[in-house]
Amino acid sequence: MTTTFFDLIRHGEPAGGHKYRGHRDDPLSEQGWQQMRSAISKGEQWDHILTSPLLRCREFAHELAEQMNLPVTIAEGFKEICFGDWEGKTREQVEQEYGDHQANFWRDAENFPPPNAETVQAFHQRIGDAWLHWSKQMAGKKVLLVCHGGVIRMVLGHVLGLTPSNAMAGFQIPFACRSQVRLDQTEFGTLSCLVKHG
Repeated sequence: MTTTFFDLIRHGEPAGGHKYRGHRDDPLSEQGWQQMRSAISKGEQWDHILTSPLLRCREFAHELAEQMNLPVTIAEGFKEICFGDWEGKTREQVEQEYGDHQANFWRDAENFPPPNAETVQAFHQRIGDAWLHWSKQMAGKKVLLVCHGGVIRMVLGHVLGLTPSNAMAGFQIPFACRSQVRLDQTEFGTLSCLVKHG
């Protein structure tokens, strides 16, 4: 049996504070850097670091990889969902401009996508493909994945067998939040287990 561990960590607070970012490439704020550094304990060990290509993940991943003398790989597939016309806006601004649409999105993302956004179904598929690929590539290793709230939701959705909408609505993932997933490759196939969240 081959056992693989993935530690998932969401990026810290980006410059500009809380807003829909999606594919917008803002770096971490000073507080965001502190949140990320505080979330990693002394003595933790990984074999490899994977990161979203976006600055708010990538810069910290490279810093940590250098400190720990670890290989780091940019995994394009783990980029955040694109929020379309909502990108760059705060929740308050979206509520003012789009009324109930935002509440409906968080309640049922599959039927109420933001205008011009990546659908949650397409996002779920993209993350599923990336998860399958990297699970195979990293089999038997302990991996840190530095990514986004939406990405973690979809990974946990795949692990727990949730619909895209349920995965999007089903987890609270604050800045620098950590989760751990265990994958056991057995004669019966891959067994996925959420070890801890938050």
